[in-house]
Amino acid sequence: MLDISAADIQREPGVPPRDPDDLLPLTPAIFHILLALASGECHGYGIMQQVADLTDGQTQLGPGTLYRSIQRMVLDGLIEELESGDAKPAEPERRRVYRMTAFGKQVAKAEAQRLAVLVRAAFKRKLISEYPPGGEKELP
Repeated sequence: MLDISAADIQREPGVPPRDPDDLLPLTPAIFHILLALASGECHGYGIMQQVADLTDGQTQLGPGTLYRSIQRMVLDGLIEELESGDAKPAEPERRRVYRMTAFGKQVAKAEAQRLAVLVRAAFKRKLISEYPPGGEKELP
């Protein structure tokens, strides 16, 4: 059986590209995962919950999208998997915890800057009435 989920991966595992811009634009799922991990390490279900919280429920990451994206992000050097002390010895499955790498933070910043340029352009073209969107309200 052919595993098509990894068929387009060109780099060696754990070897990130040299320039963060090489990965831009990010898919929405990958950028949402990086946003979730920007506050610290988290397990997969927690990432799904944080994405829903960050987007006020407008974005829901399903398990398939989440774990395919995580697989790609690990190979691209954006995140790393950590050992979790949560699992009991008798449990066959351990909880996988992920953390953003320094390279992942560089890529997330580059993508945020790229998106900010687009949001400014949308404001200038009167597609949105406030910049930043939502006005001056404090973010949670």
